[in-house]
Amino acid sequence: MSRPSKAIIDLAALRHNYATARRIHGGRVLATLKANAYGHGSVACAKALEPMADGLAVAFLEEALALRRADVSSPILILEGCFSAAELKEAHAQGCWVVVHHEAQLRALEEAAQPVRDMNVWLKLDSGMGRAGFPVEHAQAAYARLHACPQVGAVTLMSHLASADEPDKDQTARQLAAFDAATAGLPGPQSLANSAGLLAWPAARRDWARPGILLFGADPMPGGQHGLKPVMTLQSEVFAVRELRAGQSLGYGGRFVADAPCRVGLVAVGYADGYPRSVADGTPVAIDGLRSRIIGRVSMDMLTVDLTALPHAGIGSVVELWGASVSVHEVAMAAGTIAYELLCHVQRVPREHVGLDADRPATARGIRQTREDCL
Repeated sequence: MSRPSKAIIDLAALRHNYATARRIHGGRVLATLKANAYGHGSVACAKALEPMADGLAVAFLEEALALRRADVSSPILILEGCFSAAELKEAHAQGCWVVVHHEAQLRALEEAAQPVRDMNVWLKLDSGMGRAGFPVEHAQAAYARLHACPQVGAVTLMSHLASADEPDKDQTARQLAAFDAATAGLPGPQSLANSAGLLAWPAARRDWARPGILLFGADPMPGGQHGLKPVMTLQSEVFAVRELRAGQSLGYGGRFVADAPCRVGLVAVGYADGYPRSVADGTPVAIDGLRSRIIGRVSMDMLTVDLTALPHAGIGSVVELWGASVSVHEVAMAAGTIAYELLCHVQRVPREHVGLDADRPATARGIRQTREDCL
């Protein structure tokens, strides 16, 4: 019997979330699939979205090449841009769109020997995040230099929002104002909205949106009620049961001490699989659909859960670490981190992609159902 841990990826939910983003945004939407689609399997997610998506976005060239090798033909935007002239040449050969966000990238583009004026370039401006992008006061000059490049056919103006998921802050409004002032009079499409910007800031909904986390059903807005569906269910099973006496400790460091007789289930998943070691006792799980809690410190390959109030649970009981019953946000809060990190860190467990054309197996659709640890 194989280890019973897996990440179930609901591709129908992914498509639903993309359609929701498209409806709310109103304009075109790039599905951001960087970091192996936030841990969900980039090839399977790209193939599921390709019939409906306006395009895809990844972090760097190798992520784009992995999709091209899998026969994904959609437009792909490379968000970090290219790191060398050779990469720029390869990105152009693969029909990718590239972001240009600093002087060295702009010079490489100016010096590139591409005779055909067909490169799609996204000019990134730093409107207030302070990370990547040309200063807004250089926007007009950088735009003019791009248009002077004989190989550039289209320029999209973009920026990235730093605090769109904090609607009480005024930083997003200031960023939007700075971007608009810097790009006044410059023709061409614009792109500002990440997931939170798309959901919460109508003024950020320009020609293109670039949602990431919302596609996977993790609403980035506090108390978000946008109808998103969780895409990943991290699941395992109880594989052994122990009885603790009152006063007996459990696990590394003896952090949990039973205050009464306690039934403990050992679950075949741990921090090497991507479940965070830092969660406290009491972090929720669902066992056979009923909520319970983690007790004891998470180990590399297993964790322990409280079965005391679930007398019918035992060996073989299904344990949901996050999914429809336990929000990944709940687990992230218990771990002192964000849902993005938890999803991206899922590893070692096989991914099972379901929910697309339920009458045919995924293998018949060219979608890999087993582990996709590598790009």
